[in-house]
Amino acid sequence: MPSRAPGMSTPPTTGITFASQDKLQRLPLPPLEDTVQRYLSVVKPLQTAREFEETVDAAREFLIKQGPDLHAKLQEYASTRSSYIEQFWYDSYLNFDNPVVLNLNPFFLLEDDPTPARNNQVNRAASLVVSTLAFVRALRREELPPDTVRGKPLCMYQYSRIFGTARISTQNVCVMQSDYSSKHIVVLARSQFYWFDVLDENSDLIMTEKDLAQNFETIINDAQKTPVTEAAKGAVGILTAENRRIWASLRDLLSQDVDSERSATSDEENGTIGKSNGGLKPRNNNYECLQIIDSALFILCLDYSAPQTASELAMNMLCGTNVIEKGVQVGTCTNRWYDKLQIIVTKNGSAGINFEHTGVDGHTILRFVSDIYTDTILRFAKSINGHAPSLWASESPDPAQRDPSSFGDVTTTPHKLEWTMIPELSVALRFAETRLADLIHQNEFEVLEFSHYGMMYIKNMGFSPDAFVQMAFQAAYYALYGKVECTYEPAMTKYFLHGRTEAIRTVSDESVAFVRKFCEDAPPKTKIEYLRRACEKHVQTTKLCAQGLGQDRHLYALYCMHQRYMEDDLSPLPWTADDPPSAGASTSSKSNTAEIPAIFTDGGWDKLNTTIISTSNCGNPSLRLFGFGPTSQDGFGIGYIIKPDSISICASSKHRQTRRFLETLHNYFMEVRSLLRTTDPRKSTGTRARSPIRGDDRSESRDRSTAAVGHKGRRSGREVGDVRRTSEAQDDDDTGDMLGGYGYFDVGEIETLLRDITGANIGLGAATPEQVATTPGTEVPPDLYIEGEHRHRSRHRNQAQPGYHRREVGRKLRLADI
Repeated sequence: MPSRAPGMSTPPTTGITFASQDKLQRLPLPPLEDTVQRYLSVVKPLQTAREFEETVDAAREFLIKQGPDLHAKLQEYASTRSSYIEQFWYDSYLNFDNPVVLNLNPFFLLEDDPTPARNNQVNRAASLVVSTLAFVRALRREELPPDTVRGKPLCMYQYSRIFGTARISTQNVCVMQSDYSSKHIVVLARSQFYWFDVLDENSDLIMTEKDLAQNFETIINDAQKTPVTEAAKGAVGILTAENRRIWASLRDLLSQDVDSERSATSDEENGTIGKSNGGLKPRNNNYECLQIIDSALFILCLDYSAPQTASELAMNMLCGTNVIEKGVQVGTCTNRWYDKLQIIVTKNGSAGINFEHTGVDGHTILRFVSDIYTDTILRFAKSINGHAPSLWASESPDPAQRDPSSFGDVTTTPHKLEWTMIPELSVALRFAETRLADLIHQNEFEVLEFSHYGMMYIKNMGFSPDAFVQMAFQAAYYALYGKVECTYEPAMTKYFLHGRTEAIRTVSDESVAFVRKFCEDAPPKTKIEYLRRACEKHVQTTKLCAQGLGQDRHLYALYCMHQRYMEDDLSPLPWTADDPPSAGASTSSKSNTAEIPAIFTDGGWDKLNTTIISTSNCGNPSLRLFGFGPTSQDGFGIGYIIKPDSISICASSKHRQTRRFLETLHNYFMEVRSLLRTTDPRKSTGTRARSPIRGDDRSESRDRSTAAVGHKGRRSGREVGDVRRTSEAQDDDDTGDMLGGYGYFDVGEIETLLRDITGANIGLGAATPEQVATTPGTEVPPDLYIEGEHRHRSRHRNQAQPGYHRREVGRKLRLADI
């Protein structure tokens, strides 16, 4: 494992990826009084005077009565943990019973491949898979440069949870299962499942990009042979969109050993029971299919649709499309497996990522996406000039130059997984599909690609870009509804061991004063001054949260400690074998019948935990869009990317005039620029752009300039963001405007790694042919995953199923000629 808990030994690390893990401090547990004071400051702007008085009374009572005792228990608990919030955080995700699709899983939409020839489905998929496998290899060899911000290392633990990991629904709670030596991928085409090996035992690639393209072409051709109605009957992936307890029951049903029971009965009648299989019953076909999927490195979804607009692309990457033809679901929503990392490639070559969020935050996946996007560019450059730089410290031997016998026991020909269906499963598939179709119809998605100005202009005017956009969300909402609502933005806490996020509550006294003043007939200078104060407050809050000094995580941990001591007989904390409860921790429920502290039953707590505007800032030049579903019935889910000269926003809601909200946001951005021109005409400049709400033809996106991030050197680590700041609200060492949300990246200047390459045009649009890409970083999870800690290079084939040995499951395909 890349990090270790106190008192546990870990083999010495020889690579660079996790070299700084032991140097990271644990997430601080703030003084109780400070946390409660911050809590009061963030709920006050959301309450009436009378409501706030009641909240203050509940907070005072908590500080006098239950608070100090719970805080002491939490301190004792934290003393034996890598992070005081980590296990509680996992529990909150794994106990979540609603479907993960639209509720938990975010999406990334990549920019088009800058090489036009690779912007078709098969070639784009092959290129992305080759780059992904190179990333996996670098990670397993611990050659992946660690993430840093201003030279300070970030926790790299989450990287161990990206590949070979699956969320498994059980009757009690979900669990996470990881296979750290996985070497195969699963491909979905027209809702049908295929698999083949892509790595050898040393994590070296065993297939070239051309080999992969041939396999994908073979799979697509085979999938097309199955009639639509028959494909729908076996679209088992739709079950991962069910409520988790329903999916758990269906997994059990899917794995029932019907065929084996028949075989065992026959063996018993013939007196041959146990003789052919060492006394073990034959494995069930469906069970083995599930094992293949769960242990795969990732899922590749080859969609048969070609979304044209930005909104259609966003929907396709987040939840798939819902299209009914002759009573049969033919949308891409059935061509998914939502319990794992998915790389999605549409028929016209658009590509995106949909990922299970329990173990990894978007910042981790963003580093991965940025690296593979960069690698696709560098590999093309290397095909022109063999001396072009590489993203990786070492490269896998060329599979085309290797003796196939050196690959070991591998299966490179695609095999189709064919499910054994029973009537109960067929009915379950039908109802699961209709429920997902309902869920998709209950949500809407709109995109604003604002191109009049972006990060550089905002910084030139002296504002933090993230704070500036956050105030825009509040102002647009206030302009529509005349009130402020609870707004959430996550801040990265990966400076600390196993850090995840802290909640930035962006509504403050200063922001409320600003949105009110903005909607009044006040002088431009006054409005801008109020905006500046609100932004400065946001930067201060973000900085505290990045230091682990927020209020949400601490209070939630105290709430969980109370639940543990009050109800541990009903819902015990899922301790792992290698990380038991601390000595002296009570496990008796007899004395744990205290009432829930008033602070957690007060209206302020409910207000804070009902997020209406859920936002996250995540982006770099490899991404076009990023988004997620709304987190509440009346809320908006807003993913945004602040680019040098534009701002991309993907908004979702349950039909709350999402398009109108984005139009109001567009008007706000324009009005603020007008105010800035009035108050400071020397600085204020901008550029004109296209239509505010994107519905443009797909062909237009092919001509967009694609900027790429530069590679910052192999051994020194990955620098996240641009260290230069022009905002008056920030000092040189300020971390406040960094990595809010799933991961905020200040794009900064494009690095030109390929200046010595020949002048061949590699299709980077307005960028020079030499301009390429770099990346950032991410964070990491905890103990509930798998018992014990394992290095990336460990060779445990399937941690959750000891003794499981994969055979050639499924029907072997005949390769297509390409």
